[in-house]
Amino acid sequence: MSGRRTHPVEVSDLGVALDGRRVLEGARVSVGGGEWLAVVGPNGAGKSTLLKAMMGLLPHTGEVLVGGVRVRDLKPRDRARLIAYAPQSPSLPPDMTVFDYVLLGRTPYIPYLGRESAADREIAGAVLERLDLAGFAARPLAHMSGGERQRVVLARALAQQAPVLLLDEPTTALDLGHQQQVLELVDRLRAGDGLTVVTTLHDLSLAGQYADALLLLAGGRVVAAGPPGRVLTEPLLARHFGARVRVEPGEDGRPLVRLLRPADR
Repeated sequence: MSGRRTHPVEVSDLGVALDGRRVLEGARVSVGGGEWLAVVGPNGAGKSTLLKAMMGLLPHTGEVLVGGVRVRDLKPRDRARLIAYAPQSPSLPPDMTVFDYVLLGRTPYIPYLGRESAADREIAGAVLERLDLAGFAARPLAHMSGGERQRVVLARALAQQAPVLLLDEPTTALDLGHQQQVLELVDRLRAGDGLTVVTTLHDLSLAGQYADALLLLAGGRVVAAGPPGRVLTEPLLARHFGARVRVEPGEDGRPLVRLLRPADR
């Protein structure tokens, strides 16, 4: 790992109410600096809400600390230098080019009323290269496929060069090869630069393969947390997902989850 200082994330007693309904209650999250936490759970469990609250995009109770700093006390510009967030379904300006959209990730570092520097443009270009998007730099966002747009959103977040990265379903709409490309890139950044990563992931096997730890949300509450093998168990998944599954160790010992059809039982 490089000499870059890592930033642990500590969330205590986080609660969110939307339209008068509690959608997240008493959530506690702990991620060591340079570690990867995957948040899993059934639809409607509160996974995206948790990430938005951690980013300060939703009113919430409780505390979010990044490197010991209270996120709620930060101005948006300072917060963006500390945490980068890639939403699952962002609103993308259709006429903006891919390069200009990714360059928005450098906004926290550009002086007010100033312009981006050559270094900012170089960083944006390098991120596009790493995500296999350099050939699309001049293309309007409206002309990108769903999977390509997903990678562009990730590229903008990576261009921020923040020490904490929050990714909401980063593999949605990606084909198998690009899923692997994105997850391997995030893992290299985590290991090489000390990046602290929190993702929501729909695919439980992917979560188990890549994350250091998992947090299982159900009904807006944390029901399990710890190493993948402790969270991805057949009883827990049956109870909270209502699915018949078999959990088996992969070649590296990490858990793989597969659905059981009636004939498999």
